[in-house]
Amino acid sequence: MKTDHDANTVTHPEGQEQNSAPQPVGVETVPASLSWTKAESASLMERVVDPENMERAYRKVAANKGAPGVDGMTVHQLADHLKQHWPTLRERLLADAYHPSPVRAATIPKPKGGVRQLGIPTVTDRLIQQALSQVLMPVFDPEFSASSYGYRPKHSAKQAVSAMKAHVTAGHRWVVDLDLKAFFDRVNHDLLMARVARRVDDKRVLRLIRRYLEAGMFQHGLPTPRRQGTPQGGPLSPLLANILLDDLDKELERRGHRFCRYADDVQVYVNSRRAGERVMESLSEYLESSLRLTVNRTKSAVDRPWKRGYLGYRLTWHKQPKLTLAKASLKRMMQRVREILKRGRGRNTQRIIEELGPVLRGWANYFSFVDVKRPLEALDQWIRRRLRGLIWRQWKRSATRRRKLQGLGLDAPRAWKSAGNGRGPWWNAGASHMNQALPRKWFYDQGLISVLDTVRGLNRSS
Repeated sequence: MKTDHDANTVTHPEGQEQNSAPQPVGVETVPASLSWTKAESASLMERVVDPENMERAYRKVAANKGAPGVDGMTVHQLADHLKQHWPTLRERLLADAYHPSPVRAATIPKPKGGVRQLGIPTVTDRLIQQALSQVLMPVFDPEFSASSYGYRPKHSAKQAVSAMKAHVTAGHRWVVDLDLKAFFDRVNHDLLMARVARRVDDKRVLRLIRRYLEAGMFQHGLPTPRRQGTPQGGPLSPLLANILLDDLDKELERRGHRFCRYADDVQVYVNSRRAGERVMESLSEYLESSLRLTVNRTKSAVDRPWKRGYLGYRLTWHKQPKLTLAKASLKRMMQRVREILKRGRGRNTQRIIEELGPVLRGWANYFSFVDVKRPLEALDQWIRRRLRGLIWRQWKRSATRRRKLQGLGLDAPRAWKSAGNGRGPWWNAGASHMNQALPRKWFYDQGLISVLDTVRGLNRSS
């Protein structure tokens, strides 16, 4: 499961939100007039609808924002809705009478090409799923493998990448890179519910989870029944994925393998190609026979770690390997910058730089673990050149270019010669006259984020 990510966008939780934590700026707090009604029973569903749990779930849903579901209700409208309907909704949950709405179909591009199908629940269902997840996480998480890093409290993608580096440094210089074919679309409901039922006795909770699994997908004006899979887009799906794939983790531990799993991204580290091929065959058979999941043979491989990226990172081939960017991560970031600059034609440069800011800062924060900094420096240089090209294009006429270059410090003969050279924006963006007129310092004075400097700053503070 990727959020891109953006890459990218994917958020990797470091820990559960605490009730006493200060609220981030812009996040709605629970309205004082909203009463959740204190539950007396200690059973699991009562713990789900407990006031403190619901308040924490509300804050989380409000902070995450997100698009409306099939009913069109926004996060901002949720509080008013709950003021009126929460008592009835609570009673329906406790009486095992609540049925979720269908999810709204949406697609996002995959990092490696193609699209990923999402199912966007209504904000009411997101609230209930979040409340369920908060109660179920402490039940299941303590038993999860230490090599499982995705969507768990106090675990992160950076820990998974660090573990990958440690395994390869220890001499396990072959990797079995498993790609599970359409994992979230192929989850078997009966298998998953059997694993949930191992630790959950409350029949109301079990039936509610199954109803969420079976909630239809609303697409092209009609709801489509769901017989398998758990739609990505709801707060409960990552936990359910971890519950099912924990069986894979336990099997890998039983066999004594070194591995890393982040949601459905799995890599196993071995000492030889032959060992890797044996592991690939046996794990493929296990996944298909025991979990009814399919390994995508075209995307999976037994290879050297430095030829297979993991979570956007890649290792160098050295005896003491270093972390660097996967090529695909850099390409995706460059494409994101191109899209922002394309929208920015004709706009004020300051506005474009402001739009780039959070994108570059978030990307730098995720990739702050890299050891090899040269790609980050090259990305900074490329972004500045793209901006210079955009500015050159905006100046349009030779007379305007001459006047602007002189205003930025070039002498008149050089400004005249440079303004009328007849070359295109990209060539001029890399030429000495534009580098002198618009140096690195000029862009940073305008507020442009340096990816390299941001990563260095994060490393110093960590």
